[in-house]
Amino acid sequence: GDGCGHTVMYQDSGTLASKNYPGTYPNYTLCEKKIQVPPGKRLILKIGDLDIESQKCESSYLSIQSSSTLHGPYCGNVMPIPKEIILDSNEATIHFESGSHVSGRGFLLSYASSDHPDLITCLERANYYTKTEYSRYCPAGCRDIAGDISGNIGEGYRDTSLLCKSAIHAGIIADELGGQISVTQQKGISRYQGVVANGVPSLDGSLSDKRFIFTSNGCNKSLSLDEGFLSKSQVTASSYWEETNEFGQLFQWSPDKAWLQVAGLAWASNHSSNREWLEIDLGEKKRITGIKTTGSGSMMLNLNFYVKTFTMNYKNNNSKWRTYKGILSNEEKVFQGNSNSGDIVRNNFIPPIVARYVRIVPQTWNQRIALKLELMGCRIMQANSSFTHSMWQKPSQSTETSLGKEDRTVTEPIPSEETNLGLKLTAIIVPALVVLCLFLFSGICICAALRKREAKGLSYGLSSAQKSGCWKQIKQPFTRHQSTEFTITYSNEKETPQKLDLVTSDMADYQQPLM
Repeated sequence: GDGCGHTVMYQDSGTLASKNYPGTYPNYTLCEKKIQVPPGKRLILKIGDLDIESQKCESSYLSIQSSSTLHGPYCGNVMPIPKEIILDSNEATIHFESGSHVSGRGFLLSYASSDHPDLITCLERANYYTKTEYSRYCPAGCRDIAGDISGNIGEGYRDTSLLCKSAIHAGIIADELGGQISVTQQKGISRYQGVVANGVPSLDGSLSDKRFIFTSNGCNKSLSLDEGFLSKSQVTASSYWEETNEFGQLFQWSPDKAWLQVAGLAWASNHSSNREWLEIDLGEKKRITGIKTTGSGSMMLNLNFYVKTFTMNYKNNNSKWRTYKGILSNEEKVFQGNSNSGDIVRNNFIPPIVARYVRIVPQTWNQRIALKLELMGCRIMQANSSFTHSMWQKPSQSTETSLGKEDRTVTEPIPSEETNLGLKLTAIIVPALVVLCLFLFSGICICAALRKREAKGLSYGLSSAQKSGCWKQIKQPFTRHQSTEFTITYSNEKETPQKLDLVTSDMADYQQPLM
C-alpha cells in the first residue's frame, strides 16, 4: 500500500514523512516520491528522524536516488546517517519500503534548493542553538508535524518549542511556502500563555531559562486603535440581533460592539445564514496583516455564540468586492475561527490584504453568528519602508503564474533594488551639485568685488589674481577637505579682514566649468 504519510511539496522546499509518523509505519508498505527544485539549482536534503526496524536494510530501508548517485540504503535507529545530503542535480526519488516489523517511527526529511544552505527540519527546537541571534530556513509543511510549542508572538516562545511550527503560529511564514526566519534569544519568563493562531495551538508553558522571539517588519499594529483611542472606522453589518430578556430588557447586539476593545456584548446577526457579513471601513487604504476574533464571551448555555470558520472579502473605492484566496490556489481561503465563545484566535494574511473595506463572512458557527474582532496591520507608507522580511517578499515569477492575476493584486509592489540604488545616488549627487554651484557663485562674487575695488583705485593684496585672473587662486583638480579657508586682506586698516569658508567637493565626477 501507500507508505507515504505527511507530504507538502513546494517549488523551493518541502517535507516528507512515512505513513503514521511519528507512530509506527505499516507492514509491507512502499513509499516512492519524486522531489525537485527549480532547474539550475542543487537539491539539499536533511533527514530529521529515521527509525526503521531493520539492522541490515534488507526488507525495510530508506534510499535517495539522484540522476547519478544512490544514497543509502539507511535503516535501524543507531547507524550513522548523514546530517545533510547535497545532490549534484535538482531532482531525486525518495524510496521507502518496509517488511514485517513490530515497531519503528519510519522517517521524516526536509528538502530545499541550494539557495537555502541554512535549511533546518521541522523537528529542530530553539534550545539546539546557543547564539543570541541567528537566521534559518524553514521548509514548507511543518505545521502538522507532531511536537509542542509554548507561548505566543507577543511574549515570545519557550525555548523548547519547535522553531518552524512556532514561526507559522506567529505568522512569520506560511506553511504552504516555508521561508526564512530570524530569531533572537532572550531571558525566559515565569509563564507562557498558549493561544491558537493560524490553525496551530500553542500550550501554556512553565518557567524556562530562555525564550525566543521572531524579527518581523513591524506591520502588526492594531488598526482598531488610533493613538490609544478607538478609531473612527465605520462598522456595519448585514443585520443585527435585538434580544429581549425575561424581564423585558432590550439588548442590541449591534455592529458597533464588534471591536475587541469594547467591553460587553458582541455583534450578532439576526439571521443564521452564510450570507451574513460584518464590514469595516478603515477610512483609507491600509495593509492588513491579520485578524483576531472571539465569540460572545458568555458561558451561559443559551448565549454560547461563536464563529467556527469564515472567509474574507475586500475592496477599495469604486471597485468590486474580491474574495481573499489561498496563497497557492485560486479557491477562497476558509479561516479557522473559534472553538469556544471566550478565547481569542489569531489568523494572519499571507500575503497581506491591501484595502480600505473588508468584510468578514461567517461560514459555520455555534448556535448564532456572533463575534468580536481586531484587525492588525499598518499604513501603506510604513509598510513600504520596512518591507524586508521574507514573509512579505513577492513570489518568484513562476509562483506568480500559478497564483493568477487577481491574487497578485492583493499585495502592493515592493520597491526594487534599482529604485533604492537610484535614490542613494540622488542623495549623493544632489548635495554635491548644490555645493559646486555655491562654490562657483562665491567665486564669481569674489571676482566681481575685486574688479569693482580695482576700478575705484583701491590697493589689494591680490596682485597675482589681477594679472592672471581670479580662478588662478583655485588649484585644480580640487581636493576633498573638511573646509578650505580663503582670507581676503584689505590695505585699508579700518577694514576688518573677512574670512569666507567654502566646502569643496570631489570634482572627479564632474566636468570643470568653462571660463
